[in-house]
Amino acid sequence: MSTYAVGDVQGCYRPLRDVLRQAGFSAGDTLWMVGDLVSRGPDSLDVLRFVRDLGDRVVVVLGNHDLHLLAIHHGIRDPKPKEYLEPLLAAPDREELIEWLARRRLMHHDRQLGYSMVHAGLHPAWTIEKSLGLAAEVEAALRGGGRRDFLRAMYGDEPASWHDDLQGAERLRVLTNYLTRMRICDARGQLDLRYKQDETAIPAGYMPWYDVPGRASAGQRIVFGHWAALQGRANRGDVDALDTGCVWGGPLTLLRLDDRRFFRAQS
Repeated sequence: MSTYAVGDVQGCYRPLRDVLRQAGFSAGDTLWMVGDLVSRGPDSLDVLRFVRDLGDRVVVVLGNHDLHLLAIHHGIRDPKPKEYLEPLLAAPDREELIEWLARRRLMHHDRQLGYSMVHAGLHPAWTIEKSLGLAAEVEAALRGGGRRDFLRAMYGDEPASWHDDLQGAERLRVLTNYLTRMRICDARGQLDLRYKQDETAIPAGYMPWYDVPGRASAGQRIVFGHWAALQGRANRGDVDALDTGCVWGGPLTLLRLDDRRFFRAQS
């Protein structure tokens, strides 16, 4: 029995099936997914149905595109043609799939394996335990009666920095931005959410979130996605960047956590 972690699928159903077949994924194995299951690829509906049907063999954390789909479903945002979500939004099992998605987590930790998973990153002052607790606040907002209010207030880049005394919509928004949108920050954890390039052109004073000196989660093994421009160059054992841009023509990357063997399938 093995545990695998896969990068951002984004509606790329065939590469997902191909990479799992290549790795020999079978009954008894577990699949971790770093988020962004949907949007921009051609087969978001097939991806959601397949992953949902894996039952307790799959662990999913939500990405920014997954949250955006929830906002579209609830009428807070309009779908765009380039997102290719029409088949999913017209599906007879749409409500069931959306409800299943909304009940996924924002962060996962397995003590036995010694790995954590998040879509984008963690504030440099957060330990793994604190991060799990803060992620649970967003999860509670999504699962409770305030889901629409949360999704409506979710969009925006401010506040750009975390403070323990933040409350209400601002608190949930910045938590969501760290967990699902961050790539770089400064030494104090202030975000620059506009930056989408690789690690070679980062503005002065900023750095990849995982390179902040004294990061509280340093030494912990973390798998994440979201930063396709890295192209796997942050695969170093303590952190593994698994988004290799399958939806942009790159490979879909799968990592077997037990022995750190990589598998890749082309889109």
